[in-house]
Amino acid sequence: MKNSVLKYMGKSALALLILGSLNSCAQSTQENKQESQVNDEVNTLPDWAFGGFVRPDGVNPVISPIDTTFFEDPMTGKDIAWESNDTFNPAAAVKDGKIIVLYRAEDKSGEGIGHRTSRLGYASSTDGIDFERKDTPVFFPADDNQKEYEWPGGTEDPRIAVTEDGTYVMFYTQWNRKTARLGVATSTDLINWEKHGPIFKDNKTMPSLYDTFHKSASILTKVENDKQVITQINGKYWMYWGESGVYGATSDNLLNWDPVVDDKGELIAFISPREGYFDSDLTECGPPAILTDKGILLLYNGKNNPENGDPRFNKGTYSAGQVLFDKNDPTKVIGRLDVPFLRPMEAFEKSGQYVDGTVFIEGLVYYENKWFLYYGGADSRVAVAIYDPANPAPPDPLP
Repeated sequence: MKNSVLKYMGKSALALLILGSLNSCAQSTQENKQESQVNDEVNTLPDWAFGGFVRPDGVNPVISPIDTTFFEDPMTGKDIAWESNDTFNPAAAVKDGKIIVLYRAEDKSGEGIGHRTSRLGYASSTDGIDFERKDTPVFFPADDNQKEYEWPGGTEDPRIAVTEDGTYVMFYTQWNRKTARLGVATSTDLINWEKHGPIFKDNKTMPSLYDTFHKSASILTKVENDKQVITQINGKYWMYWGESGVYGATSDNLLNWDPVVDDKGELIAFISPREGYFDSDLTECGPPAILTDKGILLLYNGKNNPENGDPRFNKGTYSAGQVLFDKNDPTKVIGRLDVPFLRPMEAFEKSGQYVDGTVFIEGLVYYENKWFLYYGGADSRVAVAIYDPANPAPPDPLP
């Protein structure tokens, strides 16, 4: 693995466009290219990409905040309107013929993103659009052995996948308002969860990572017998993770993970933010990655840098991109979208607690021969977009 990683770490994994240092001729070429794209308003996808994803008419958002559900908070002993401020950034899974969405819900205990307490709510649907919600969260900062990692900020931004034997594995952010860490939990029913703690706590490859801010894990899955399940590559479980770049990690047991590093013991970013592009500020992993006949497909969240991003998209906005890795070498990039396939266009995607707008993707499930993508709109609502491989639609148009 190490030789393969080193082989590709400085080549196709990074595409850099440094606008500030271009000479006037190159600037003119880029501007003409962008102007042509804007005038044509054409956004096309390569044959390896998923999409386009269609927002069903008149249904979004599918989950919104409510202030009529209460929960006795273990941290304070008080009844809390736990999903009264925002509901967003969902994971998704299929169980017993239904789509289950676990969504991040914030109460009104603080002001601003990251200063409230987050818990995970449960919603189920037979069509992926109309949901029934439980009145209390199914995952939250409890009086348990994870207090030091989850109090008072809570449990955030889950991604879920299932093993072939029916064990659901959830990666989420443990937020104590000091250091964000990736935690892992398992369940057989998506309601009762066992927490296993930080995924990098016992790693020997890069021990310092345990105490370093890290989040956003996308484990590798495949579709087998019409079911999306966790799979291995080269004899190991594999995940992509990170937000300032896309990194990798491997595991033998799904609970303890070793980051992929170079021969100096340093992390390797397979892709990184690109100046002049929609993902110029962050490249944050989205829902579970998928092994396809074209390669390994990772959907990710790209943040547009306010100063040196793509001027066609709003400053600071989060849009959704895709990158394809080699199926035999998950560190090797063989394709990457230059423009997003999904971007904030609807009112609820552009107006919320994140004022610059987001379509923040975290949940993707294969259900009745279609792909259902669940995402957070402006860090305030949950929405769905659907990709039908039999009848693909165009991706979101360029602005």
